[in-house]
Amino acid sequence: MKKFLLDLKVVEKQCWNDKYVLLGFSHDEKLPSMFPGQFVEVRVDNAPNTFLRRPISVYNLDVEKNILWLYVQVVGEGTRKMYEYEVGDVVNMLLPLGNQFSVAQTGEKVALVGGGVGVAPMLYYGIKLKEQGIIPHFVLGARSAKDLVTIEDFKKVGEVYVTTEDASLGEKGYVIDHSFLQNGKNDIDRIVTCGPDPMMRAVGKFAKENGILCEASLENHMACGFGVCLCCVTPTTEGHKCVCTDGPVFNVKDLDW
Repeated sequence: MKKFLLDLKVVEKQCWNDKYVLLGFSHDEKLPSMFPGQFVEVRVDNAPNTFLRRPISVYNLDVEKNILWLYVQVVGEGTRKMYEYEVGDVVNMLLPLGNQFSVAQTGEKVALVGGGVGVAPMLYYGIKLKEQGIIPHFVLGARSAKDLVTIEDFKKVGEVYVTTEDASLGEKGYVIDHSFLQNGKNDIDRIVTCGPDPMMRAVGKFAKENGILCEASLENHMACGFGVCLCCVTPTTEGHKCVCTDGPVFNVKDLDW
């Protein structure tokens, strides 16, 4: 798939709290096609200690408005600088990168399991499922309600089930323990997941034990985006592979978990 190096302009910004921001980027020309599971590499200027680009999942691509949406969590200097972007700022990006979640079959029951900022790629995939006539079932987990700031976006697309570790919203506990998964494991045909590594491993184990097809979008550090720096390699059943080029989406049965 062709890659583009573009200067995109910030056209919308939604700050939810001091930790999360939703940014909308546009371009004078039509934005390239992008698929659920893919990501972009953002060059962060004016951040002295941020030498490499930052990989950010595609949260949504609004074709009609020609806006690319990125959901950013502040975890260091680079993402802090992104949090400080204002409408009108111009940002250089390499896009689109990586592979995508596989296309679901008509009639399948699909669970989209996201934890923390790993909920980001779930929305775009859910939108595509809805366009297919498939109702997406989002299972979203976080430490507390304040970490699920974009939940209303998911409710507009499909069914939403929530867990929080402090019981401030939804069921208490981890996503894998949610009653939707535990009680409906015999009816679920496909699971896609993204989030902290322990969470994805637990989801992958659950899927294997119940004979459910499962794909995971890994969140390894991906500095270059095209397989040169080798900082994102992950062990698989076929040897080590670059997450940025062979992934970030992998069938869990192919991962050395």
